[in-house]
Amino acid sequence: MADLNERDAKLVQYLSEAFGKEKELETSLEAHIAMTTKAPYKKRLKAHLKETKAHAKAVERRIKKLGGGGQLTQTAVGKAMAAAKGPLHMVRGSGEQEKMLKNAKTEYFNEHEEIATYLAIETLAEKVGDRETAKLAKGIRREEERMAKFLAGQIKSLSGAVVKEEVPRAQRKRPTKAKRARKRG
Repeated sequence: MADLNERDAKLVQYLSEAFGKEKELETSLEAHIAMTTKAPYKKRLKAHLKETKAHAKAVERRIKKLGGGGQLTQTAVGKAMAAAKGPLHMVRGSGEQEKMLKNAKTEYFNEHEEIATYLAIETLAEKVGDRETAKLAKGIRREEERMAKFLAGQIKSLSGAVVKEEVPRAQRKRPTKAKRARKRG
């Protein structure tokens, strides 16, 4: 690897961190897909896994174009961390809905970490005049934001499913008269 100037070294550092996270999430998403029984959620996770793999490839290409590449050892570390967490995700929660809810919460957290990472890369790239890296980071950030929004809806839906699955009807909040009227008419 050639010696990088300070600008490119900093860009490569941030991109390498993003690459490591993408590779970690590939393993995590694969585990969550295997555990997910809700069809629309599973379909979106599969689509996001494809996005995640594409993000990793695009980031890796950009790192190499900037002259980096030796930093990509974070891949093995990220995948090992995700593989170690996999069995823990299987025992989370008392029921199927709660396990999916806990996975959705983990995914939501990870999406926001990625959003912050790509926002930092985008801003750094803009400040140092690297339009190509800024454009890449902005595009990925927008995809992560869409996934986070989807997951927010899943968290609400799965929380309701946990209530139905685990809380007796007599202990649940009853809808108001206005909500019952809207449902009927």
